Amino acid sequence: MNKNINILNISTSKINLLDLNRQDLRCFLISLGAKNFCTDQIMNWIYNYYCNDFNKMFNISKKIRNQLYEKSHIFASKFIEEKVSYDGTIKWITSIHNQKIETVYIPEKKRSTLCVSSQIGCALKCHFCATGQAGFQRNLKVSEIIAQVWRANKTLKEKKIANGVTNIVFMGMGEPLLNLNNVVSALKIILDKNGFGLSKRRITLSTSGIVPALDKLRHMIDVSLAISLHAPNDSIRNCIMPINKKYNISSVLNSTLKYLKYSNANRGGVTIEYVMLDGVNDSNENAQQLASLLSRIPSKINLIPWNSFLGSSFLSSSMNRINIFANILRKKGFTAMIRKNRGDDIHAACGQLTGNITNRSKK
Repeated sequence: MNKNINILNISTSKINLLDLNRQDLRCFLISLGAKNFCTDQIMNWIYNYYCNDFNKMFNISKKIRNQLYEKSHIFASKFIEEKVSYDGTIKWITSIHNQKIETVYIPEKKRSTLCVSSQIGCALKCHFCATGQAGFQRNLKVSEIIAQVWRANKTLKEKKIANGVTNIVFMGMGEPLLNLNNVVSALKIILDKNGFGLSKRRITLSTSGIVPALDKLRHMIDVSLAISLHAPNDSIRNCIMPINKKYNISSVLNSTLKYLKYSNANRGGVTIEYVMLDGVNDSNENAQQLASLLSRIPSKINLIPWNSFLGSSFLSSSMNRINIFANILRKKGFTAMIRKNRGDDIHAACGQLTGNITNRSKK
């Protein structure tokens, strides 16, 4: 059972069932005297019917419903603010004890992607990222991660915007691998056929490369992996990503190769994320170095025009420079994509999430 859940202490506080993956929920229900099949029934009510009222779960015995009501609840924090971009991107904010969680919905023609947060703030302090510069507050609970998906799906269906989220990326606020146990437990719910039921290939976990956690991850769960690399050598990465001084590029890529060896979700290789910073990491030489660095890593490269934020001195590489950089990689045999900026007008683009919906970009 998840160490954050203590079912022996249910007399003093109610358990949020969104904190429990299948294994945890089964243990809790058995403690109430319920049969094994009750786990599937309750998960189906929560994640397929978005039901948070035990009285409406008509196929659960009244005795079990009464115990559930006494000892647990289903609580997904509501979105307190919503901002819609000109391109259809939606940013939602949840407030818990005056701490803000940001979630971003990105609609596309053939899929709809939800970018979820795993922490409030971020401890890594990457210089080009507003979230890192805002500082770290705390890890999110399993229920606070799951609530973002639960509330987004419910909102989208109620507003008839879409039939629900088809893809989930852990690319919001925070470093997922610094909240490893809660993120993995949330992923189990997202993957569960009676949870959100998404395929492992439709879930992407993005990490800056917390090597010990990445080494553990391959034994815990299999999802698509994205590595926030952002530099072709340690010299540049040390300057823009302080975490590189602890886990350098070589150690991160070695750990990535180990993950790929055991992964079915990453058959096409890992995604390498590379933010394009004018005069910092975007030269022709840098492109050549990146190609050499990744020569042994099955990968596709996602080039990300840098998104501005107040107080930063960085500039984004020009589109001409990004295209030249991409073409060098393509000639070396790599798949190099240029990410479209989505939601930058509402401060919802990559690297802009701070928990403040009224923030404005540096112009």
